[in-house]
Amino acid sequence: MLKELPEKGELVVCTVTKAKGFGAFVELEEYPGKRGFIHIKEVAPGWVKNIRDYVREGQRIVCKVMDVDPSKGYVDLSLKRVNEHQKREKIQQWKNEQKAKKLLEMVGKKVGLSVDECYEKFGYELIKKFGSLYSAFEEVARNEKVLEEEGFEGEWIEPFIEIAKENIVIPYVEIKAYVEITCPTPDGIKHIKKALQMIEGSKGEIEIGVRYVSAPLYRIEVRAPDYKSAEKELRARVEKCIDYIKKHGGEGEFKRELK
Repeated sequence: MLKELPEKGELVVCTVTKAKGFGAFVELEEYPGKRGFIHIKEVAPGWVKNIRDYVREGQRIVCKVMDVDPSKGYVDLSLKRVNEHQKREKIQQWKNEQKAKKLLEMVGKKVGLSVDECYEKFGYELIKKFGSLYSAFEEVARNEKVLEEEGFEGEWIEPFIEIAKENIVIPYVEIKAYVEITCPTPDGIKHIKKALQMIEGSKGEIEIGVRYVSAPLYRIEVRAPDYKSAEKELRARVEKCIDYIKKHGGEGEFKRELK
């Protein structure tokens, strides 16, 4: 089951319902029927003379949960404690989940289940396993066997895979770095080529290419599903390349950027 109320410290998407006097009342988009309050002191840094200069009715904002009273369903919020990066990231996450709900509804129609029935039968379990419903669709779009590998069963799996592949665009990130390689031995060119080949190539969804800039400098271009896996694979391959060239009488240096 999904939580009925957010936790302290959580970021939440809200819609302002009333902004007046000493604060603003909001509806919590991810918690249907739940409301929150932003005290005027938590709207913006410094002294706020008119709250309507910062928030207005109907506006969608991202707030940080400062306190929760489960007995009263009371949620105390802060707007000023959310930076722009957090706001963009949270709004995108919320939009993704809105899309995931619509995709789940499409799955339900194919197997004769309502959205609520889909959640009960497999949706909550997907959220538990993958962190969010959208992440489940995303992982399936990457690897259609992942549900089977994670032990899921049922007639809903085939339409879930079909809808994921048709509607989810796998995100990719691109990073670049540089490596300087020299090898003064008689067969140095051969060893340089072999060292660079240790960087190039594909691994799953990660693709790495090497381009000549000007001797002894080479640019490395990485394309991967996320920055963490891109950096990890980049570092591992460059280390292998440099170790090899040093063992064969050369030198190598990794450079994140050119000065």
